[in-house]
Amino acid sequence: MPDGLESESRKLLGRLRDTMANQAAGQERLDQITHLTADSMGTEVCSIYLFRDDETLELCATQGLNPESVHQTRMKLGEGLVGRVARTGKVINAADAPSARGFRYMPETGEELYSSFLGVPIQRLGEKLGVLVVQSKEAREFSADEIYALEVVAMVLAEMTELGAFVGEGAALRARHTQPVLIRGVTAQEGTAEGHIWLHEPRVVVTNLVADDPDTERTRLTDAVEHLRISVDQLLAGASGDSEQVQVLEAYRMFANSKGWLRRMEENIDRGLSAEAAVEKEQSDVRARMLQATDAYLRERLQDLDDLSNRLLRILTGQGHETGAELPENPILVARNIGPGELLEYGRQLRGIILEEGSVGSHAAIVARALAIPLVINAKRIQNEALNGDHVMVDGDQGVVHLRPDDTVVSAFRDKMAMQAKAQERYASIRDKAAVTLCGKTIRLDMNAGLMADLPSLENSGAEGVGLFRTELQFLVRSQMPKRTELAALYARVLDAAKGKRVVFRTLDIGSDKVLPYMAAEDEPNPALGWRAIRVGLDKPGVMRMQLQALLRAANGRPLSIMFPFIAQYEEYTAACAEVDKAVAREKKLGHALPEKLEIGAMLETPSLAFACNKFYEEVEFLSIGGNDLKQFFFAADRENERVRRRYDTLNVSFLTFLEGIVDRCNTTNTRLSFCGEDAGRPVEALCLAAIGLQSLSMRPASVGPVKHLLRRCNLDDVRKVIHDARDAGEQSVRPAVMEYLRTLA
Repeated sequence: MPDGLESESRKLLGRLRDTMANQAAGQERLDQITHLTADSMGTEVCSIYLFRDDETLELCATQGLNPESVHQTRMKLGEGLVGRVARTGKVINAADAPSARGFRYMPETGEELYSSFLGVPIQRLGEKLGVLVVQSKEAREFSADEIYALEVVAMVLAEMTELGAFVGEGAALRARHTQPVLIRGVTAQEGTAEGHIWLHEPRVVVTNLVADDPDTERTRLTDAVEHLRISVDQLLAGASGDSEQVQVLEAYRMFANSKGWLRRMEENIDRGLSAEAAVEKEQSDVRARMLQATDAYLRERLQDLDDLSNRLLRILTGQGHETGAELPENPILVARNIGPGELLEYGRQLRGIILEEGSVGSHAAIVARALAIPLVINAKRIQNEALNGDHVMVDGDQGVVHLRPDDTVVSAFRDKMAMQAKAQERYASIRDKAAVTLCGKTIRLDMNAGLMADLPSLENSGAEGVGLFRTELQFLVRSQMPKRTELAALYARVLDAAKGKRVVFRTLDIGSDKVLPYMAAEDEPNPALGWRAIRVGLDKPGVMRMQLQALLRAANGRPLSIMFPFIAQYEEYTAACAEVDKAVAREKKLGHALPEKLEIGAMLETPSLAFACNKFYEEVEFLSIGGNDLKQFFFAADRENERVRRRYDTLNVSFLTFLEGIVDRCNTTNTRLSFCGEDAGRPVEALCLAAIGLQSLSMRPASVGPVKHLLRRCNLDDVRKVIHDARDAGEQSVRPAVMEYLRTLA
């Protein structure tokens, strides 16, 4: 950059810093910025447009246009050249603006006098805040250096907006992060919670945007990048052979060692920015370029670069949790995504979790269910909108987040929580009573678990036992394979805590959405139908044998129930049973105590097993219908796909008829049968499952009370008749008919 231009750039940044430092009101500051920008760039016009809502821009300050149009001129996103800049996030540089595509004349502004137009987005790390425009009478295109200068002003405006420098009258000048926000996401774990925001990766706020001493800033940047490189190398050295983690860290190292990345940040410093501002400027520029890429790989690398840039900013500013900040009262965790190990570190301190990404089958969702913490996923913009300590209400039942709610929402939400608490008191009164229906049928209600922390719920919920203990969580939260002795000790503690109640241990159910951190991820086009669960166990028998031995030793002579997941055919069950026989024989040879009673079961999660040979049903000691997987395969509807996962109803006549067929087969062979899954914990669905003949249901602990309460009020013979009448009438779902029946009970 020529010395003269560089000097002008520094002068502009210096004058901006002075504007930032003065105590003028928000509108006055904006006016000063438009004046000094127009003056520095030699243009007749400089205007600032800010968003007043997600779809509308408002002219908030101008030098050169009609001052009467300030706070009066508004345009929709995508409308006119200004709206196009806001919508696309791209610079528009037009020598003859009136003839440019999309130009819209705003007569109240008096802009007909001006030919050339340069508009740049005001945005901060992808969050759109507005548009900065300069115009002149001379028909000319602006130079690259002029574009750069205006982008720097836009960046300063974004940071000042973030810091509340322009608060004033009107919607576009309201204080950021102070207004109520409603965010709709997706339910991954039901429940409601009220508390205060805790950002897993807090926003880095850059306060020193302009620097006088480029040499000092270069040194600070160089030192911080070296610190970053060392930390990435250390992470890479401890990656434990996990190919996916190694791939991400290799990308980090590639960026961290990029000479071009460092050079561009140094050039930003030479033009007058601080080290922090130089990093953020480069991050925003790369983000803008890569978001336009059609290549999925490049878009994924944007995530890597964002993470790396944020690490560098935290090093430069000293911001982050490592500074000793403490969790607020009733913390609600907010993150883009989070691993199971990190989530378990927070544990039961959390009242709720909100993720920008995630899926209903993700590791985080599994842990949230185990901890019974409300979880909303796909909550877009939550990280941009929320600040640490913000008041928030999480409705995991509806998949809704109320950030900084107003008094009306707070009152309604607290009423809902009070009603739920009152219902829980009602359920507590029947905790020790059996789920006996009005027709005299007793339904066994078990709970699902996956952590030691779940076991106190066995007594508190009124569950009769643990119908499913997920053993994969102990594998998922570690960076390396757990040892047999560790697993045996854990399983022994589970049995101790159950105090003689039946616990069904499901063997390792990995693959699909549950990939171990230390196993190479398989690139499968459809993981749900791929190498998972028992298929992994039979192909890698060493892991299965180790787990079986741990279970046998944990029992130490007590009764033991083992269940194999995702059995699709009889031969898989017999092969798994053969591994149990080998493990028992080995333990006997070593002189270890054997279970006084050992029962082996299977999860029925594939339609194929419903049609297995009679020999299978005669040999298997118990079956548990895995409703979540079985339903997605029955309807060919991926439960990870939000477009289709709610499309098909569990109470669909065809699905209930299919389940009735399984019940009939088990009755014929006298095979114990249960239903395990989310639907078992939904009272209306549970009632219908009991009505078609299922006598055992397993669910999350919090659902035992509501399900028991409804079952004790109903006659299953009446419900069965309602179901059959709806089917005979050609109804697609029995839900409307069952709901009408329940209304007669009120």
